[in-house]
Amino acid sequence: MLCPNCSCTESRVIDSRSFDEGSSIKRRRECSNCGTRFTTFERREEEPIMVLKRDGHVEPFDRSKLLKSLLSATAKRNVSLHMLEAFVDTVENDIRNSYRGPIKSSSLGDQVLIRLRDLDKVAYIRFASVYKDFKDLDELNEELKKLVEGSQDESEEITE
Repeated sequence: MLCPNCSCTESRVIDSRSFDEGSSIKRRRECSNCGTRFTTFERREEEPIMVLKRDGHVEPFDRSKLLKSLLSATAKRNVSLHMLEAFVDTVENDIRNSYRGPIKSSSLGDQVLIRLRDLDKVAYIRFASVYKDFKDLDELNEELKKLVEGSQDESEEITE
């Protein structure tokens, strides 16, 4: 493992922790040359998830692309990076468990929206405005009405 400070290949492991239900290992390392401490992650190698885009081409699922779009949707909201990384992990695990072969980008987007509605409603609208490509304010208002009606239904279920 290369040191991010001096590019030395010699380092020692200070701490190792399992996460993602044992499918990944987080290691804290210290460079033998300069003493810089850094973290590495190990994940088991799995067959890549393929996404079927609207135009018909297929590309590998890119968790960083999803995380980046979620960071944009949750900007200035009370949602931590840790929460978003866990969110992406959940989406990725669900796809691995539910799909064989490519997943349609629309199915992926729908799964993200369902979870995002429960996480943060403003982020949901921000993400939906890009994902659903609203053409005008009427389409946005329709989505807002659905969101508000869904919230009212949930609060009625809680009070019953």
